[in-house]
Amino acid sequence: MLLREDDSGVLAIGQPSHAWLSGQLARAWGNERFGQVEPREEVCLAADQHDVGWDARDLEPLYDPETRLARSFMAMPLDMHLELFTGGPRRMLSQSRYAALLVSMHGFRLYARRNLDRVAPSDADAIRAFLEAQRHFQSQILAWLRADPRSAPAASDEVVERNSLLIWTWDYLSLGLCLDWAPATAKGCPTSGAAVDLELTAGSEPGQLQLDPWPFATPTLTVHCEGRRLHQRYDSQAALRAALAQAPWETLEFQLSPAARES
Repeated sequence: MLLREDDSGVLAIGQPSHAWLSGQLARAWGNERFGQVEPREEVCLAADQHDVGWDARDLEPLYDPETRLARSFMAMPLDMHLELFTGGPRRMLSQSRYAALLVSMHGFRLYARRNLDRVAPSDADAIRAFLEAQRHFQSQILAWLRADPRSAPAASDEVVERNSLLIWTWDYLSLGLCLDWAPATAKGCPTSGAAVDLELTAGSEPGQLQLDPWPFATPTLTVHCEGRRLHQRYDSQAALRAALAQAPWETLEFQLSPAARES
């Protein structure tokens, strides 16, 4: 769960809603500089569903006694976090092999960045086992895709890596929007040429943001997600879940535009 604090309290945004916002970015993506998304349907589906493992978990979030709110996605127990990123790709297999591959690669990329020398030996062993299992899962899917004439062209190492990096970029931008990170930089975004860094900055009004360089096909873009408004903190998991069940829903809308250029 994502927790966005503001003057009205906390907006609790489910991971799948943040992923939905990533999918909206994906469907609008592409221009002469940034190229197109291919295979479009499969990659956009993966963007929409890259946190599919969290859907049931965010309906009954864990309680954090330190904040007296739900545990954020960055404070989940390791075993549960690994379980969610293992189950999500498997579930996607019933819908799309290619999307399942990209969802697996996203979780893999998150954990491959961890410095295992800085975690407890038991945690390091669990992460290594997760990474090895995901390598095997991905190899199996790639074999299926490359044996299929329809999917083989999009299953090369180069294309798959580009699409995985796109998912990574959309995930970061969506988190930046949901958690009000601007100014923020999405590093190493793929284009039709060399990779670039995308700069996300706040505009003059709430909900207005600028992106430079501009990666979308349209002159501006409006995206949104949903969350539940909490006005206080809670003394137990039961109280938190009861409050969430009754909490009013809010829609967060973001209006994106290209950064103004100085003349």
